[in-house]
Amino acid sequence: MSLAPRAVLVHRTTEYEELVAHHGTHGQAAFYLSTRGRDIEEVAERHRRTRRALAEVTAAIPLTWRQATVERTDLDRFLFAPEDVVVVVGQDGLVANVAKYLAGQPVIGIDTDPGRNPGVLVRHRPADAPTLLPAAPATGADELTMVEAVADDTQRLVALNEIYLGAAGHQTARYRLGLEDDGGAVEAQASSGVLVGTGTGATGWIRSVWQERGGVLPLPRPTESRLLWFVREAWPSPVTGTSLVAGELTASGGLHVTVESERLVAFGDGMESDALHLTWGQSVRVGVAAASLRLVG
Repeated sequence: MSLAPRAVLVHRTTEYEELVAHHGTHGQAAFYLSTRGRDIEEVAERHRRTRRALAEVTAAIPLTWRQATVERTDLDRFLFAPEDVVVVVGQDGLVANVAKYLAGQPVIGIDTDPGRNPGVLVRHRPADAPTLLPAAPATGADELTMVEAVADDTQRLVALNEIYLGAAGHQTARYRLGLEDDGGAVEAQASSGVLVGTGTGATGWIRSVWQERGGVLPLPRPTESRLLWFVREAWPSPVTGTSLVAGELTASGGLHVTVESERLVAFGDGMESDALHLTWGQSVRVGVAAASLRLVG
């Protein structure tokens, strides 16, 4: 007997909840914000909108389905199942946060604050949930390309937007960089780190670096199996070069980095708490991930 689908609602603690938890009461949080020229009512209203959206989506879950709720900080401890339908209620970044923990489950993005969020990944409104949820297990979805980093000790990291490889404290990172399809050319570098991003990430951090470099390389589409990579602030010296500082990777290509610092980290989508930790002499390959994110359009 096959299990009924399970709706998994993913959300994050609101700014209002964080403020009240930190300051103890609504009044103390209001006073704190007022000293910084902010009104707590604006923060509280966003909180109420988020709670209304969660309630509306919860009420739309079919009666025969199971359901679960997970907060952003608990994602790395939550076990997703193959039959899950994942409903992200919040911001675009929350979809990226959950993507790395999935294995083909359909994802519905619900925007809790239209006009404030870009809506690239949270494409729907809470009122759409009664129609979207029952159809999600069988409906078509956009297959969004993801990027992965695999270390020589089998550590693996997957991200939807980008992977950053560099020093943990953003000091100078030292490493040797090479491309699989570049005839074996390898360059020793000292830089602020390496950024490898997808077409989805081309709306964020990767785009800002791309613009700084003059926008020469065409940005990939979110569903295209192509990545862009950039070395940030490469430093020329007698022993480090700056000739390999940008490029693109296809599905068959990869970027190889061998660590020449005491410690480097690789993390995805800004989640520094969930990183690969690499020591001197270790190598890591970054390329197009085999898995993709199934985002219900």
